[in-house]
Amino acid sequence: MREEFLEEIPLDAPPEEAKELRTEVMTLNVGPQHPSTHGVLRLMVTLSGEEVLEVVPHIGYLHTGFEKTMEHRTYLQNITYTPRMDYLHSFAHDLAYALAVEKLVGAVVPPRAETIRVILNELSRLASHLVFLGTGLLDLGALTPFFYAFRERETILDLFEWVTGQRFHHNYIRIGGVKEDLPEEFVPELKKLLEVLPHRIDEYEALFAESPIFYERARGVGVIPPEVAIDLGLTGGSLRASGVNYDVRKAYPYSGYETYTFDVPLGEHGDVFDRMLVRIREMRESVKIIKQALERLEPGPVRDPNPQITPPPRPLLETSMEAVIYHFKHYTEGFHPPKGEVYVPTESARGELGYYIVSDGGSMPYRVKVRAPSFVNLQSLPYACKGEQVPDMVAIIASLDPVMGDVDR
Repeated sequence: MREEFLEEIPLDAPPEEAKELRTEVMTLNVGPQHPSTHGVLRLMVTLSGEEVLEVVPHIGYLHTGFEKTMEHRTYLQNITYTPRMDYLHSFAHDLAYALAVEKLVGAVVPPRAETIRVILNELSRLASHLVFLGTGLLDLGALTPFFYAFRERETILDLFEWVTGQRFHHNYIRIGGVKEDLPEEFVPELKKLLEVLPHRIDEYEALFAESPIFYERARGVGVIPPEVAIDLGLTGGSLRASGVNYDVRKAYPYSGYETYTFDVPLGEHGDVFDRMLVRIREMRESVKIIKQALERLEPGPVRDPNPQITPPPRPLLETSMEAVIYHFKHYTEGFHPPKGEVYVPTESARGELGYYIVSDGGSMPYRVKVRAPSFVNLQSLPYACKGEQVPDMVAIIASLDPVMGDVDR
């Protein structure tokens, strides 16, 4: 920053003769390759000293074109693209897409498959919130919570690897159910995790929520009033931290969420502190949901038996020519939903995630549009950062929990 005096002042000049120090407004680029932007995001920041006068987010540096690509793939092939948009809560995109297509074709998901989906979706929410907590506090200079959070996250990813063979991009949920049943060792290992997880969540909260340093850095910083949050279209923890009670799992239930008992944590101030605290409390609710799901996990099929939607079992291919034909057509051409359009909203770790799909009767969707929460939530950044300090801007970005793959689709 360039600083200049109006005129040279003698060292022994009395205070009343000293002239006012002038500073010039400066524009600073943060990113697109910067750890505190939580992805490939560029921010044009206008500063007066350390005070943030204006923030203009620039996106598009990670543009993948998934939405247009999905319009040139069959409905089954598109499942490989959905988890790559939000690589932290990838099961949310898998589930949202599957629900939209199932509504389009009228698929019937068996109860066991619905329960498995809920378990994996909530586990994925926990894994995402653990990254949010660990990296968010790392942005504020706290190194220890990062290792604590990733300790449990690694255990969750091990569970995912047993079920799907993958740690990030699972490709496990299918139209009409899930790819295959859970392995035998999954449920016992999950129960072990659920025994210790509530105590570990208490540790996380004690590490930061009760810290006077974190309190001073987060309380009253980046305040978004409820009316502003609603006007800007915020959803998820960022909206609920402002005191607005909106959770898609409660407002528009799917996958049987209306049958589970859980609370929707709310904040009061809409600041960085509340946005972090709300997500910590959401982790406790996810544990409750998973425990309830395990109690109702009964044996049964995990795919819609309709051969138009689900390929036949492999052993049947050796004895049935009709099964071979269905198998061939399913993997080469895919199924043909009726003409129409659907939109299904779900609750991801970042807020309302929905897929809008238009069918023209072909084997590929005519139009795919994703309502991604990170994209919408990001527009609150200029409002929340105005008048704050540069270090506070970093904390505000972390508290919004953006994933740039969720933005640059």
